[in-house]
Amino acid sequence: MSVSTPAPASVSRPLSFLAFDFGTRRVGVASGNSLLKSASPLRTIAAEGDARFNAIEKLIAEWQPDALVVGIPYHPDGAPHDNTRRAQRFARQLHGRFRLPVHEVDERYSTTEAIAGGAGDVDAASAAVILDQYLRTL
Repeated sequence: MSVSTPAPASVSRPLSFLAFDFGTRRVGVASGNSLLKSASPLRTIAAEGDARFNAIEKLIAEWQPDALVVGIPYHPDGAPHDNTRRAQRFARQLHGRFRLPVHEVDERYSTTEAIAGGAGDVDAASAAVILDQYLRTL
């Protein structure tokens, strides 16, 4: 019989994330983790209101992330606009509904990068760009 001892406190396990590229009609979703420090596009949720959050709830149940990441859009000069506030509200709603930490990331040019990369699903690819950006900060 073998007995395992708990890992020392200094050794932490990899963290997993779901990231969201918020839009008023569609939300791109990507997954990634802190071990590989890379993200993969998952899908785009083409729903609004409760239907959107029901779809997100299913993804959270499936992927069981440690935290969520939301891209927050700004004008090129860094000034906020209407979608900035909408994305921040979406981030607060995710935290309130699912009780997971939510990290906000400046997502300027994520869609441009996804398109330049030849993405088939631009929204999900944009979410992956957002998550890759966040993972580089860890």
